[in-house]
Amino acid sequence: MLAPTVGHGAEPLAELQRAFQGDLLRSEPRSPFAGQRGFAVHRSTVAQAAIDALEANYPAVVCLVGIEWFRSVAAAYAAECPARDARLLRYGAGFADFLAEAPAARDLPYLADVARLDRLWIESYIAADIAPLSATSVRALDANALGGLFVAPHPATRVSASASPAFAIWDASRAGHPVAGDLAWEPQATLMTRPVHTVLVATTDAPTLTFLDACRAGATLAACVEHVTRSHPAARVDLLFAQLLTAGALTLAQE
Repeated sequence: MLAPTVGHGAEPLAELQRAFQGDLLRSEPRSPFAGQRGFAVHRSTVAQAAIDALEANYPAVVCLVGIEWFRSVAAAYAAECPARDARLLRYGAGFADFLAEAPAARDLPYLADVARLDRLWIESYIAADIAPLSATSVRALDANALGGLFVAPHPATRVSASASPAFAIWDASRAGHPVAGDLAWEPQATLMTRPVHTVLVATTDAPTLTFLDACRAGATLAACVEHVTRSHPAARVDLLFAQLLTAGALTLAQE
């Protein structure tokens, strides 16, 4: 007799919990919870947690714009895109795009690119752990086997190409330093890897991005090399491949 009674009450309880959670995230709560004493406190706590998470997840952006400006924009983002995952390290996936459209950031054209690098750092940090392709294993292959190898970017590998010197701005700001006054305003590409437990970040170039795109598309190593050579005739693909191996940026493609 007890089991049916518990089961009967479980669904209404689940519905109650879903309604409560939904109203915490809605801009205009619709359920009877909205009129309950203390509900506003819960809503404020949820919003504050989202803003705090954005502040922690985007340190370079915070450094560039200051805490007050950042939290104001973060509050607007949190209202439009509330957190729906308890793992707040993952929160803010669309924040860079939000900044790109925000009127308040109109005079900061580099800010969205810097925010993307903050986000890519997190993605690299939390990516799946898979052994990277090593130079030792590659050296053990003959030319035919090497050319027919299917490699892919490591799950933690991230790249970004920007029309601004986003890497230089991000690198200084992430460390809490002012951006150099004589910074050359030119495009930069960034490569992030995490071969062990530490995210490594460095500038990269167009041939490397082309090579990784070909790997991501499922081409053999020989085809990747051919693609890079065709697009960038002066590129030293042997050095490029060696650098990616050293950085732990590649792994064997999953069959």
